[in-house]
Amino acid sequence: MPSLPHNHSNNIEDIISRLPNTEDFLLLSDIFRQLSDQNRTRIFWLLCHCEECVINLSALMDMSSPAVSHHLKQLKSAGLITSRRSGKEVYYKAADTETSRALHNMIEELMAITCPETCQFK
Repeated sequence: MPSLPHNHSNNIEDIISRLPNTEDFLLLSDIFRQLSDQNRTRIFWLLCHCEECVINLSALMDMSSPAVSHHLKQLKSAGLITSRRSGKEVYYKAADTETSRALHNMIEELMAITCPETCQFK
């Protein structure tokens, strides 16, 4: 452990021993970066609740299919969603992973805090 300039008498050795490595923080910030775009967050939320194709997602999001496809590619590369092909159609849904479930729960909790049901948006 490096020598710290100030000694504040807290248990810094214990904290430092539990500090995840830089690569772990990089992975985590990459996942959060995926959700930093409101459209990607909204698409991810939808796909946590249903499986859908690009055409329907485009209609739900009021976005072009290429724009939705771009967001889907980002979410898929982050491991947050999966896809399956049925004939010519490709369907997307949230990945069945602990990370995906945790992020979905986090989004639901934050929405409940920041946009409570008692708040009326006009």
